[in-house]
Amino acid sequence: MHVAVIYHMFSSEKGRRHLRFQLILQCAPFLKGLKISSMINVEKSALNDINKVFEEIGIEWKILKEQRGKCLLFLYRRREFTNYLHREEIRRFLEENEYCVDSVDKLLERLSKRVSEYEERNFPHEIGVFLDYPIEDVKAFIEKNGKDYLMCGYWKVYYNPDRAQRIFHIYDMAKVSAVNEFLAGGTLRDIVRKSSAEMTQ
Repeated sequence: MHVAVIYHMFSSEKGRRHLRFQLILQCAPFLKGLKISSMINVEKSALNDINKVFEEIGIEWKILKEQRGKCLLFLYRRREFTNYLHREEIRRFLEENEYCVDSVDKLLERLSKRVSEYEERNFPHEIGVFLDYPIEDVKAFIEKNGKDYLMCGYWKVYYNPDRAQRIFHIYDMAKVSAVNEFLAGGTLRDIVRKSSAEMTQ
């Protein structure tokens, strides 16, 4: 993916097409079904377009924080995210951090409250679990205050760097594929529907 292409798209495109490209560039692994969820910062003025973009592809979103005309959005697919929350180790970890795992809406309300309190308290690093990072790396990040990691990519890695490197490569390939599909005229629905199986080959 050439940097000049990305720069051109961001500098010359406006409106809904610009928003779609931002989503594809920053959330490709999620859009391709390789991740449970994703986060993105968008202009508050783009929220109506967000609804239109996601209305037909089964993606929901929650505003975690609004500040200075921008909104931090958490993106997820409800069924997949709910199934993920039912994993024993995920459920136990979140309950230990005072989250109500039985309700996705209450869970995200709690996360939104924690993120919004960031300026007054420490950032809620448990958010890594919400973003489908390996739970052992999330726990180690919290325990070590983000230091002494083995490698850094989509997250800071403390365990199993070989596995992490493979995942990083798959995510990178998803991003390249999604951007190329978009530049070739594919719609967001086309990109989401295209099987993620090719990413793992």
